[in-house]
Amino acid sequence: MATNIGMMDSAYFVGRSEILAWINSALQLNLSKVEEACSGAVHCQLMDAVHPGMVPMHKVNFDAKTEYEMIQNYKVLQDVFNKLKITKHIEVNKLVKGRALDNLEFMQWMKRFCDSVNKDLLHNYNPLERREVCKGGKEVTKKVAPSQTSTKGPTAASRSHSSHNSRKNDVSSANTNEAAKSLRPSSGGPVYDEQITELKLSVDSLEKERDFYFAKLRDIEILCQTPEIEHSMVVAAIQKILYATDDDASVVAEAQGMVSLHQKAAEQLSPIAEGSEEKASSETQKRKNIVNLDVEAAGLTSLSPRQRLSDIADVHCNGSPLKSY
Repeated sequence: MATNIGMMDSAYFVGRSEILAWINSALQLNLSKVEEACSGAVHCQLMDAVHPGMVPMHKVNFDAKTEYEMIQNYKVLQDVFNKLKITKHIEVNKLVKGRALDNLEFMQWMKRFCDSVNKDLLHNYNPLERREVCKGGKEVTKKVAPSQTSTKGPTAASRSHSSHNSRKNDVSSANTNEAAKSLRPSSGGPVYDEQITELKLSVDSLEKERDFYFAKLRDIEILCQTPEIEHSMVVAAIQKILYATDDDASVVAEAQGMVSLHQKAAEQLSPIAEGSEEKASSETQKRKNIVNLDVEAAGLTSLSPRQRLSDIADVHCNGSPLKSY
């Protein structure tokens, strides 16, 4: 079962026309745009088709117009996802806006999920009967019925035309063909609409990609402003690239030069730093020796004459090589 699929999965390459044909066939609807399903009611009924009895259809509102009403439908859908342990995240705030790209991507996922569960369940499903219990479900069914009946073949009345009427139609066929030719440019309207929709989807995709990379650059800028590193040469080189106004490759070369110069300067200063440390340590040792000598001298001067004589006697008693004359 496909719950989480990557953006490069084949499911996200299914076209808008195929998605609409699949929805209209499975649920007996007459949608002309994917974003018409932004209310969430269609998604709920698709889940009801592949998981019968899991969706409380009496809570689904096919007549949802406001974002608040749409969110209630998505709450029903989220409850079903939780029951089935589906981890797919529903971006409700984007879907209720009715943007074509967001709704297309989520519907592509829905198709992949429904196909992975069982395709045969959709064929045995009665969408009209299940939609009767929904709020606004009957009105949707009534709107769909006239459009479906209008696509049927000729009626019995048209078949009962007399022969002289058919001859009349044959005579006027030439004029009709010429009129049809003159009307051909207007028949390109739906084609142009489809092209416009595809262009809008492309623009939405590019905007999402732009926002993604802009957010990354903004994160890098915030990191460079950290007090601990904001004055380092590496950060200065990064900021030079970030704030460059011209698309020039020399900016990157200059930034690399800044970093290399900083490294060379650090290498030249390192022996000096080591020498200064050694000099400081030697001076410290000298100070310690002087302090020790001062302490010993102070100790000798503080002794009384009698104590000094006793110390000399101790030296003679201990077999010192020193002799007194």
